[in-house]
Amino acid sequence: MAINKGGRKRLGDRKREHAITLRFNGAELEKIRTILESYNLDFGKRGTVGPFLRKLILNKKTTKEKRIPDGISNLSYQINRIGTNINQLVKVANYKNMRSPNADLERELEKASQLMLELIETINTKN
Repeated sequence: MAINKGGRKRLGDRKREHAITLRFNGAELEKIRTILESYNLDFGKRGTVGPFLRKLILNKKTTKEKRIPDGISNLSYQINRIGTNINQLVKVANYKNMRSPNADLERELEKASQLMLELIETINTKN
């Protein structure tokens, strides 16, 4: 006669050892609640959401999405890098333009020309 040990059956290699934590915002959580209600499951009952989501994800057939060919993907990556380099160069150029010694020289020349014009006007008014 077999002795009934009772208790929970051993899972063996089916034991779930890996955990994934999900966080949802209010709208997403409400959407999950409505999905659970459509299956007549109680959201508040402990142990219903996890197994439901597991079955929903694992039993769903995946469709292979259209992917960009590797050559175009590499081209896109290289264009992105070029854009990044251009942005860096523009930042350096703008920074140097603000601190450029030529900018100070231009201001000094403009002040000098203005002083010369005032000097010429005063000389002309005295004559």
